[in-house]
Amino acid sequence: MKRWYVAQVYAGYEEIVQKDIMRRIKETDDQRFGQVLIPSVKLKNFFLVDQEEQDERLFPGYILIEMELDQETLNMVTSTPKVLKFLGGDRPAPLSIKEVERMLAQVKGGVVVPAAKKGDFVVGSEIDIAEGPFSGFVGIVDKIDEESERITVMVSIFGRLTPVELTFDQVKK
Repeated sequence: MKRWYVAQVYAGYEEIVQKDIMRRIKETDDQRFGQVLIPSVKLKNFFLVDQEEQDERLFPGYILIEMELDQETLNMVTSTPKVLKFLGGDRPAPLSIKEVERMLAQVKGGVVVPAAKKGDFVVGSEIDIAEGPFSGFVGIVDKIDEESERITVMVSIFGRLTPVELTFDQVKK
């Protein structure tokens, strides 16, 4: 019986690993495997009407694999480049049906997770800058302008705190 298992992979290589595993399954025509998914959700920014939905990983560095667990299938996945291990060690534990249903609903768009909104920010809290020239920086919320949906963040640039004005959709908690 096919069950869902979680494999840990190098973060950022989820798509490469997914394609590689799927290619190996197709080459061997192995019926013991089902789907190979990267758990992600569609984020929609409700403040910008013309902006498209974005994919955001639920669990960076992990992929879900539907398969019948035996030594051969276990070895095939773990021998794939960039795969670290299965969660659960030598004898991986399958996900519960409830966990799988919840994740599949999110992956298939059954649950829409909104992008950042007004009430998500508090002056003095730490946030990550997701888009723009300061992408990857971490800053401290200095001011929040809810009318124009802009936020001023203090970012350390060359050792000095510098105010940077961003829109709500450029930052995440």
